[in-house]
Parts: sequence; C-alpha cells; structure tokens
Amino acid sequence: MSGLRRKLAKGALAVLCIAVLAFGGFVAALYSYQRELIYLVPDLDRTVPEGFVPVTYRTSDGLDLAAGYRPALAGQPTLLFFHGNGVDWQTTYHTTELLAAYGYGVLAAEYRGYGGNPGVPDERGLYRDGNAAFDWLLAQGVAADEIVLVGNSLGSGVATELAQHRDVRALMLVSAFKSMSATAANAYPGVPVDWLLQDRFDNIAKIGAVSAPVLVVHGVEDRLIPLPHARELAAARPGAQLVALPGLGHNMSGEPQAQLPQLLFLQGLGR
Repeated sequence: MSGLRRKLAKGALAVLCIAVLAFGGFVAALYSYQRELIYLVPDLDRTVPEGFVPVTYRTSDGLDLAAGYRPALAGQPTLLFFHGNGVDWQTTYHTTELLAAYGYGVLAAEYRGYGGNPGVPDERGLYRDGNAAFDWLLAQGVAADEIVLVGNSLGSGVATELAQHRDVRALMLVSAFKSMSATAANAYPGVPVDWLLQDRFDNIAKIGAVSAPVLVVHGVEDRLIPLPHARELAAARPGAQLVALPGLGHNMSGEPQAQLPQLLFLQGLGR
C-alpha cells in the first residue's frame, strides 16, 4: 500500500511539474510576443476613401507617417481620430461618417508600423505619432481649441495622453479601456500581466488631468473591454458624460448608434 502511495505521489508531482513548466512557457511566450498581440497590424491598404486626401507628417524621432485628412467646413471643428489596434486609418471613413456629414473635419491619424509606415509600434512611439498628427493640424491653421480628440479602443490611450497635455475642444473615447494591464487581465485571468506588460496606456491615471469636456461611449455587450472600464473612466473625470449603448459590442464605432451620441455631445458644446 505504501508503494502505491509513493507511486501516486510521484505521479502527482510529475503532473504538477509539467503544469508549472507549461504555465511558465505560456507566460514566457506572452512576454516575448506581447507587442505582436497588442498591435495587430492589418494587411496593407493603399486606397484613399472618398472625401479624404493622403497626407504625411514627421514624428519627433524622424519618421514620416502617411495618414488621411478631410478638411472641415467653415466654422466646424476637426476630429483627430486614433483608431483601434487591428485596423488602419482608412476605416476612419466609416467611424466618422455621420460626423463628417455635418461638416466636421477629420484627420485620420496613423501609427508607425501601420499602413506601410516605417517603425515598430509601441506605447512611447504611438504618443510621438499622436503629437506629430496634432502639430500637423496646427501647421494647417487649425487652432488647438478647434481640435476634438477621438480615441477608439487602443486609440483611447493616444487620445487621453494628448488630452492631458493639449488644450483641445473635447475628448471623446469610444470602446475605451481604463488601462492596457486591466484589459490584459480580462483576457488572461491568473497570469501576472501587471508584471509582464511593457506598454501600459494607463488611461485611468490620466483622465482626471484632462481639462476639456469628456464623452465616454461604450457598448453594453462589449466582452473585450467590459462596460465597467467605461464607468470607471467617467467616474475618474468629474463632469464626464457616459453613454452606454445596449446591444452593441466592442466593434461598434462604425454604427450610427455609436456616432450619434458623439454628434449630440459636440453640438451641445456650442462655440
């Protein structure tokens, strides 16, 4: 009987060792490939959507980034739009379609490593890209207080970072996360992602410093970034407006129901 117990104990120990090694390998793979998982660069698309013209701006570290621009009608603000991680600037045509119909301008910003642009995306690099896009608009004669920062999903990190340093007309966050570490924790429960993560995009720590009016729009059915992220972001910025949209999930930015609250919010700001 004792021999059987020893065999069972050895077997349990072997299973435990295998499980620990497998978990360790999984964690090591996550650490090594985390940026490939965060920045899902799509296939190259050279098309230019109707109403947009191709533009290029230079970052502070010397990269020339191609993006798209749709000038505003006279008297209307310009949206500086930062897209999500698995798409490109061309998709901004759909995510701003309703707003553009009312004459709002759009600079569909692009990131390093996306859309055939040089460089490799990371948090610091995307902040440089966002600042370069903002400065390009200023150089075109668009005043800072006529610029509305819009961040969708990953782009919420870039928009929030800019909003705490620039005097803009407004900040609008669509399907936004409170931080990249919280998002990763949702996706990988039980994994010490807070220790592993290099790019943090800590929106919840920054949004309170934003002086411009803030709108947070989120789908109630969002499973990738659950609704509590949006609630916490809005609570961290007194006066922020939160619109929770029933029946919509994470990839809702192209839906009219997701764009209408943005239009009403901007119209409510007045001149």
